[in-house]
Amino acid sequence: MRSAKSGVAIVALMLGTAASAQGGAPAALTLERIFASPDLSGPQPRGLALSPDGKLVTLLKPRANEKERYDLWAIDTATGAERMLVDSQKVGSGAALSEAEKMQRERARIGDSKGIVAYDWAPDGKRIMVPLDGDLYLATLDGKVTRITDTPQGELNPTVSPAGGYVSFVRDGNLFVTAAGGSAERQLTQGASETVNWGVAEFVAQEEMDRSTGHWWAPGDRYIAVARVDESPVGIVTRAAIGADGTRVYAQRYPKAGTPNAIVDLYVMKPDGSGQVKVDLGTDPDVYLARVAWAKDGNTLYVQRESRDQKRLDLIAVDPATGKGRIILTERAKTWINLHNNFRALSDGSFLWWSERSGHGHLYRVQGERWTALTEGPWEVKQVTGVDEARGLVYFTGNRETPLEDQLYSASIRPGKRPGTPRQLTGSGWWNAAVMDTAASRIIVTRSNSDNPRQIYLADSGGTRLRWLSENAITPQHPYAPYKAGHVKTTFGTIKAADGSTLYTKMLTPVLEPGRRYPVFMIHYGGPGAGRQVTNQWDTPLTQYLVQRGWIVYAIDNRGTPDRGKAFEDALYRAMGTVEVEDQLAGVNWLKSQPFVDSKRIATYGWSYGGYMTLRLLQKAPGTFMAGISGAPVTDWGLYDTHYTERYLGDPKARDTAYPASGALDEATALKDPLLLIHGMSDDNVVFDNSTAIMARMQGAAVPFETMVYPGQTHRVAGPKISVHLWRTILDFLDRHQPPQ
Repeated sequence: MRSAKSGVAIVALMLGTAASAQGGAPAALTLERIFASPDLSGPQPRGLALSPDGKLVTLLKPRANEKERYDLWAIDTATGAERMLVDSQKVGSGAALSEAEKMQRERARIGDSKGIVAYDWAPDGKRIMVPLDGDLYLATLDGKVTRITDTPQGELNPTVSPAGGYVSFVRDGNLFVTAAGGSAERQLTQGASETVNWGVAEFVAQEEMDRSTGHWWAPGDRYIAVARVDESPVGIVTRAAIGADGTRVYAQRYPKAGTPNAIVDLYVMKPDGSGQVKVDLGTDPDVYLARVAWAKDGNTLYVQRESRDQKRLDLIAVDPATGKGRIILTERAKTWINLHNNFRALSDGSFLWWSERSGHGHLYRVQGERWTALTEGPWEVKQVTGVDEARGLVYFTGNRETPLEDQLYSASIRPGKRPGTPRQLTGSGWWNAAVMDTAASRIIVTRSNSDNPRQIYLADSGGTRLRWLSENAITPQHPYAPYKAGHVKTTFGTIKAADGSTLYTKMLTPVLEPGRRYPVFMIHYGGPGAGRQVTNQWDTPLTQYLVQRGWIVYAIDNRGTPDRGKAFEDALYRAMGTVEVEDQLAGVNWLKSQPFVDSKRIATYGWSYGGYMTLRLLQKAPGTFMAGISGAPVTDWGLYDTHYTERYLGDPKARDTAYPASGALDEATALKDPLLLIHGMSDDNVVFDNSTAIMARMQGAAVPFETMVYPGQTHRVAGPKISVHLWRTILDFLDRHQPPQ
């Protein structure tokens, strides 16, 4: 049902568009336009890469009339000429994806994407391997596409080997290789079953550890390391995909906190599957295979082994011929160790390593027992982008200037008495990300800020822009142009936490009229590891829509969120539902002190950990909020997965367990304020049991609440029409609970 305000918005859009064309008032945003194609934020390509010879930039580009569908494009770095290499609609078979691939996409947060979602360059720079609709294709630069697999089963995790001799992939739980030209396949592993898979990452590795693959080629194609995953010890949750055309029930292996994980072994073999040796991962089988990498000469396999309690991380050097290893580095923590992707093996046998041993995440060069700090200070190195050994430089992103922005830097990797000052290569006032070619000679920089949607340019190794790849300026032809004049600037600020910590905030307001007080839509995530809200990045136009409807939009990054140092993040250790709630309420108190805020009309909204936060805020501070919206919340941490939950709360079976106090179920009857509970019924991350558990508690105590569930939707409830329905539901709920003014 369309609310009266939605109808008004559509009329306003019609009037606003005409006025804008005549140089008058800007157009009014609507939910329908926000979630339609083309994207209001302009082109949103992803998967950017430089060809091995540096002559082309390749990218996955969405269609203007279907922003969820991606095709493979190439841009000439010398001329800027752009052309489509693979048309997903012409080449693809349209076959349905396997359930395994659907779930991998969901865990990569691309579950609603169609067409081409990944690709891999061959080292010769002449061919690109493209997975599409469950099969594999080889594309050449002249636009020709050759199909190299054609099976009813799907091929998962395809990879071109480093020397370009093979394409490897997983089918029906076993690892296969084929020559890169597409000749006969060879099956390397045996014994896959309903619970045993080779060459893929287990659930928690994909969802929580940022490890998406389970096989790794050695340089020169000499060996391939392959994970064997046995999920038979893992408990089963029943996930019902309820849809309009029927219901399918999936028995999903899901390791709840305190229960057995999958058994993960690692083997090394030759490209034909011969010479298999098992890697010695130690005597304790209850560990995590965190990362796998090879030395540059292929003579050493590096394995990162993490303890179950995540307080110890070992780097093991393995002889690929025998599988025997030795520990060459160990990290320990009193709380937990954050995993990273910044290991880089160097030609002389040393390597680059990232560590929080100083209290902040920084880079080190490690050679034997000697650690040389490459960066230092009260800021965070985020991601290594490239290494140029000949020039002695490492490139990385970090937040030295401000936690609100990421910049690209270069620093020396040559030993010195003290780290040199990193050189900033990107412009302040932007949030930057970057990728480089293997020679670290060119950079693709992606940047945005709160007033400018994402732009992409090619730079040399010194950061000088060579050419725009997607300037994405808001010209009269840009999709956002009709709304630009009404764009509201973001104001960043700070408040103090109870312990004196600085907390960053952001706020967007309508044009404030003297004497008038405005409602507040408070957005939060609040959990560790991800989900920061207060950054100088382009936000969804949905935020602008809320402001146009008269809301102040406000967010605060509480203690426990990342990118501020280990002590700041450690505040949540065995204390979920405490300091982050306290800090969000400090933000509410600041809002209430402002003369333009209506303290009786503050709504709070969050998804996932943010949905959990909504419940805890309403429970801990009844009467503070006009209403709360809780999307896909964890309500009982015993229902969430091992790697994430035990990292922060420990073992649920421990005598002094922190689980009951951190959960939302025991205080379910304390929910007195209006609550809208939302969940996708096929959620494989925060399983639907979390919502049904708190529903049952509230119903059993006659506590009123409202709910909206989405059949067939997973953790990301999304889609052009679904998103409109979701946000209309939220806003109608808030309209009905507005107190009289």
